[in-house]
Amino acid sequence: MAHPGGARSPGQSTFRCHSYDNCNNEGRDAIERYTKMGEAIEKTGHPMVYALCEWGENDPWTWGRDAGAQLWRTTGDISDNWGSMTGILDQQVGLEKYAGPGGWNDPDMLEVGNGGMTDAEYRSHFSLWALLNAPLLAGNDLPAMSPATKKILENKDVIALDQDWAGTQGHKIRDDGDTEVWAKPMSDGSAAVVLFNRGSATAAMSTTAKDLGLKARDYRVRDLWSGTETETAGTVRAAVPSHGSAVFRVWPATHPAAAPLTTLALPSPDYVPADRPLTTTLKVTNDGSTPIADVRTSVTAPAGWKLDGPGSFTVPVVLPGKSWQKQVTFKPAAPAGDHVTLTAKASYLTLWGKRDLTSEGTSPLVSRPAAGTTALSKAPWMSSDNGWGPVERGTSNGEAQAGDGHKITIAGTGYDDGIGAHAPSSVRIYVGAGCTSVSALVGLDDENSGGSAGFRILGDGKELAATGVMHPGDQARPLTAQLSGVQVLELSVDDGGDGNTNDHADWANATVTC
Repeated sequence: MAHPGGARSPGQSTFRCHSYDNCNNEGRDAIERYTKMGEAIEKTGHPMVYALCEWGENDPWTWGRDAGAQLWRTTGDISDNWGSMTGILDQQVGLEKYAGPGGWNDPDMLEVGNGGMTDAEYRSHFSLWALLNAPLLAGNDLPAMSPATKKILENKDVIALDQDWAGTQGHKIRDDGDTEVWAKPMSDGSAAVVLFNRGSATAAMSTTAKDLGLKARDYRVRDLWSGTETETAGTVRAAVPSHGSAVFRVWPATHPAAAPLTTLALPSPDYVPADRPLTTTLKVTNDGSTPIADVRTSVTAPAGWKLDGPGSFTVPVVLPGKSWQKQVTFKPAAPAGDHVTLTAKASYLTLWGKRDLTSEGTSPLVSRPAAGTTALSKAPWMSSDNGWGPVERGTSNGEAQAGDGHKITIAGTGYDDGIGAHAPSSVRIYVGAGCTSVSALVGLDDENSGGSAGFRILGDGKELAATGVMHPGDQARPLTAQLSGVQVLELSVDDGGDGNTNDHADWANATVTC
């Protein structure tokens, strides 16, 4: 566990950890209860870590220290999925000023290795929790760890961000929608940065040393996942995969002895229609202070696609601070599967020898629903995110595992088909401007008596219809929208404003007409 109140000196008693949970509190005042527990712990005379767990309901970051706690949970429980992890991350924004040596914000344990997310998503999870100075509590089966999970949890460079003695919590410094930049000043004068991509396709991302609070002419840069060290004149750049992150530590340096930070990017689009050509741009960027030469690049056509033109290119030199780029197009031949993977390679010469780069991006391969009316529980989804467990097809949300839902039931009425979600939730379906309308009966499922949620239909990111906040027991409400010209349909469920506990939300009999 990170930051248990301070490092243990030789001969010092072993720290004990006491976590005080908020279950069955009988409505008693939280501050009073937790303060009394803190006083009782102090009276024992034993060094003990006091973890305050009331799920952020009473803003414990404002009074946790005074109650004697060293950790305080900031949110409800995390679950092993992308929607839960990112939803908790969002709730940490603005809390950094309350954390520091002796008292830490706790966004709940790590889910790394539990199987509900990809390795890229787990690396993002671990990197961001480290940047937030979170207690790094491994919540997986330690004896059964895969090599990939072990590699994530044992990354000393990333753990060092969490354990930095100054204890300054990292925070978000830029939000561009699907892409975000998070940064943290370090005690040795360096800065850590996470380039975080929430989107469904690889994104070219960058920030500057000035944005990180650094002032120098040159900088040494370490990629904390690859261990590679380079130098830059001030820009930190990476091609970041979908739901992935690039994590760097940046030090001011005078003439750093390293090859220039060079980026190879072949951006993959948000989605790829199976019946249209795919055009993207191959780009090599030199952000260092010395040139790169004899740059040889190539792209590979995905299976079921063919290149429209050459796939290999040679560039004599790319000067410092400059880029070279070339547009490439792939045409569908016999697309198959549910994804398209674009791959590019580059080799080049530097003053420090030859270097090689690889860029890979994956996009969903999409097709329009068939003509007529299609149940959305049976349609292909571009993506689905959920606040608790997976989005269920044909049943309620149930518990945290796939396939454990029940028959959809709203206000006593059962439905044989639909989508079972849990706020915050999103299901995206490609309709390719070929569908006319979408409809559903929406409401909170009877399997839980608490919670509240709002339902929205979006087309290409714009709200087309919404219910406002609904509560358990409300009769199912019809929700429909016209889809003229819409490429991507999204069914969204939002928390009603009282936390997302028990927000089991149903899209009963959801259909799209094309």
